[in-house]
Amino acid sequence: MSEQAKSKSKSGLRTLAGALPRRLHHAAWVTRDQEATRHFYEDIIGLPLTATWAERNPRTGVEYCHTFFEIGDGGALAFFQYADQEDNPVELKSPGHIAFECDAGTQGGIKRRLEEAGYETRLTDHGYCLSLYVNDPNNLRLEFTVDHAGLEDVMQQRRDDAHETLARWLAGDHTPNNHIRRG
Repeated sequence: MSEQAKSKSKSGLRTLAGALPRRLHHAAWVTRDQEATRHFYEDIIGLPLTATWAERNPRTGVEYCHTFFEIGDGGALAFFQYADQEDNPVELKSPGHIAFECDAGTQGGIKRRLEEAGYETRLTDHGYCLSLYVNDPNNLRLEFTVDHAGLEDVMQQRRDDAHETLARWLAGDHTPNNHIRRG
């Protein structure tokens, strides 16, 4: 295949250097048992628990625990457990969403193209990253995320308290620990 052919997508758009997502940021699922999930991925598989976010959705008030297990390239497998099991989907779908890491320019271009094509998008500022969400034509939830400056310091704090926060959350203390969330 020629270099010219490689740089064209089926839509005829050229792929610009830096305009593609850099890597998989995380793939996320819902779990009904965070501790069994932690034991499996950390103790058996060997993926370290590197962040536990105790969250309350500011729009809905739904409380949940969001854990991240790091993989070799810096991406992660992520799991949500809702405080009220009634908030869990009836079926646990695989995956709940897939997140791609990108820079702000790439995210902005993707958002513009999605909206021009008639897709509904949503931006959420988690405090540690800005996420653009969209459902694809198959209803698969995609996320394009831009990490905020200073993320390394924030993630070091989450690494330091990941196990303590998970234990606290599982014991019934659902106090959010994301004090940097902006939306």
